[in-house]
Amino acid sequence: MHVNFSLLLVVLTLATGVVWALDKWLWEPRRREAAETGKGRSHPPMGVEFCRSFFPVILVVLLLRSFVIEPFRIPSGSMMPTLLDGDFIVVNKFDYGLRLPVVHTKVLGVGEPQRGDVVVFRWPKDPSKDFIKRVVGLPGDTVTVHGNELIVNGKRIPHHYLGPYLGPGSSSLFNPGLYRETLGSHTHDILLMKQVPVPNGTYHVPRGHYFVMGDNRDDSDDSRMWGFVPERNLVGRAFLIWMNWDPQRMHPLWGRIGEVIH
Repeated sequence: MHVNFSLLLVVLTLATGVVWALDKWLWEPRRREAAETGKGRSHPPMGVEFCRSFFPVILVVLLLRSFVIEPFRIPSGSMMPTLLDGDFIVVNKFDYGLRLPVVHTKVLGVGEPQRGDVVVFRWPKDPSKDFIKRVVGLPGDTVTVHGNELIVNGKRIPHHYLGPYLGPGSSSLFNPGLYRETLGSHTHDILLMKQVPVPNGTYHVPRGHYFVMGDNRDDSDDSRMWGFVPERNLVGRAFLIWMNWDPQRMHPLWGRIGEVIH
């Protein structure tokens, strides 16, 4: 069952905030007056005390999660080898503008995604699901995918072979090769399985949209299958792995903790 955590935080913030305000400006003075006349006690009821204690905490969490950073868990291998199934990442939500929680309306433009950024976004086919991919095409770009070749605006994106991929998750792939690619200012590793057929095509990125692909190029559900990501669906830029839990080994891969995402 999908839980809209942003909506839950907003509701909790409003509920505890209303109780906090009523107590501060109405109930507390009445309790103090009653205690002074011996007709009551100054201590608030348990429910009111709970709201007074937790309102500031919930408010800070809401503000941080809505406008600064948000944690996510990687649920698949589509971004291997950059991100693995079981990585827990932190997303910078400030880089692409401040948006209101729940409604996602942008209230302050700060910046736009750059080619090569790893971004979290609400999947256009089902906005209740969060996806993570790498930005390949910017608004106005022409992206061509032909086999294992990636061409942006008529220029081939270079990649060179590093050797067979033998890292975590390699056993589930078909002879994966590890390659190094440069997109914009980002140099990162990708996986290619040249025996695996991939969808080919040329894509003209419309204004206000982005073309995204997984680093595990031949095993990624991305813009080649379902189209472009609207700017309004962007959540933020992934920048750090803060925790990992390998679902196959049933323990963390300690070396991944603290890795910066390129």
